[in-house]
Amino acid sequence: MTTSSTETPVTARTTAAPVSGLERESVELRARRLAAARRRATALLVAVTALFIGVTAARWHGTFAGYVQAGAEAAMVGGVADWFAVTALFRHPLGLPIPHTAVIVERKDRFAATLGQFVQENFLNADVLTERLRAAKVVPRLAAWLADEDNAARFAGHAADLVVTAAEALRDEDAQRILTGELTRAVDSLDVAPLAGRLVRALIAEGHHAELFNGILSGVDHYLEEHYEELRDRFEIEAPRWVPDLVYRRVYDRIYTRLRERLAAMAADPDDETRQKFEEWIAGLPDRLETSPELRERGERIKREVLGSAGLRDWSSALWKNAKETMRVQAADPESELRHRMTGALTAAGSRLGSDQRLQEGLDRMIESGTRALADQFHDELAGLVTGTIERWDATQTATQLELLLGRDLQFIRINGTVVGAGVGLILHAIAMALA
Repeated sequence: MTTSSTETPVTARTTAAPVSGLERESVELRARRLAAARRRATALLVAVTALFIGVTAARWHGTFAGYVQAGAEAAMVGGVADWFAVTALFRHPLGLPIPHTAVIVERKDRFAATLGQFVQENFLNADVLTERLRAAKVVPRLAAWLADEDNAARFAGHAADLVVTAAEALRDEDAQRILTGELTRAVDSLDVAPLAGRLVRALIAEGHHAELFNGILSGVDHYLEEHYEELRDRFEIEAPRWVPDLVYRRVYDRIYTRLRERLAAMAADPDDETRQKFEEWIAGLPDRLETSPELRERGERIKREVLGSAGLRDWSSALWKNAKETMRVQAADPESELRHRMTGALTAAGSRLGSDQRLQEGLDRMIESGTRALADQFHDELAGLVTGTIERWDATQTATQLELLLGRDLQFIRINGTVVGAGVGLILHAIAMALA
C-alpha cells in the first residue's frame, strides 16, 4: 500500500511567512529526505504484505511457516495502523473525510490559541524572564564587556553612528522648529528683569562690576582711537563757518586728547568720582530690576521682540546644522574627541560597575523591575501576536510545512510500528502455540 496518490506534494510552500534563499534550500532538502523516508517505510510495509500474501497463498504448514505468517500479519497491521495515524495528522487518509483525521488542518486555530497561551505562560511570564536574567548574570557580563577598551570603542562607534542616523532622519525644518519652540518655552517662562537683577547681584558679589566699568572705558577709548578721522570730520561739519580750519582742528585735537586722557585716568584711579557714581548706580540696579514695574515691563517687551524675531529662528537653524555637521565628522573619525570621550566614559562605567557591588545589585533590580513591567504590560499582546499570526496561515500549507519539519521522524514511526508489530505478532503466536 502506498501513500503517493493521496498526499499533497511535499514541495508545496506555505505563504504564511517569507523565507530566505538559505531557508528555501533547507525546505527542498527536507522534502527530499521526507520522500526517501516515506519510500523506505512504504517499501517495508509492501514487503511484509507480500510476505504475508505469499505464505498464505502457498498454504505452507509447519511451525516456522506459522511464525512467519503471524509475524508478517502483525507487521502489516502495525504498519498500516501507523501509516493511518501519521497520515491523519496532516490530511484525510485516502482522501476519505474520516472523523478526527487531518488534525492539524482542522485544529489549526485551536493549536494557535494553545501555542499562544503556552508562549505566554512559559516564555513571557515575569517570573520566568527574571529567573532567566538572574541565571544569565547580565550585569556582571555587561560590566566585563564594557571594561574592555576595544569593546567600548566598538560600542561607541555604533552609538555615534546611530545618533548621526537619527539626526539625518530628522528634517532641518523640523529640528529648527523644535529648537525654537523649546527655547521659546524655556525663555517665555522666565521673568527677564528679576533674572537680570540676580545676575547683576552675583556680578557685584564677585567684584566683576569693577571689571565691567574698566571694560566700558576701554571700549570707549578704543572707539575714539578707531574713529578719529570720522569724529573730526563730523566736528568740522558742526563747527561754525566763520571759525578758521586751523582753530577748530586744534580745538578738536585738544578735546580728543583730553577725553582719552580722562578715560585713562578714570581707569587707573579706583577712587575716581565717576567710578564711585557708577558703583553706586550698579549697586542699586538689582533692587530696581527686581521691584520696578517699569523695568519689568521693558524686559518683557524686549523678550517678546527677541522671541518673535527672525534672528532667533536663524540662530536656532544654524545651531542645529552646525551640531549635526560636527556630529557627522566626529562620528566618522575613530580618533575624534567624541569617540574617545564616549569610549572613555563607557570603559569607566564598565570598571565602576564591575567593582561596585551595590551598583550591580541596584541595576539588577532595575532590570528585573523593567522586565516584569514589560512582561505584565505586553504578554497578552505578544501572545495574541503568536495566535493571530498562526490563525492567518493557510491550514493546508501549514500542515505541509509541519510535515516537512516532522515527517521524516514520523516515517520512522511507521517503520518502527511495522517492526514492533512483527515482534508482537511473533510473541502472541508463541503464546498461542504454548497454550495449545
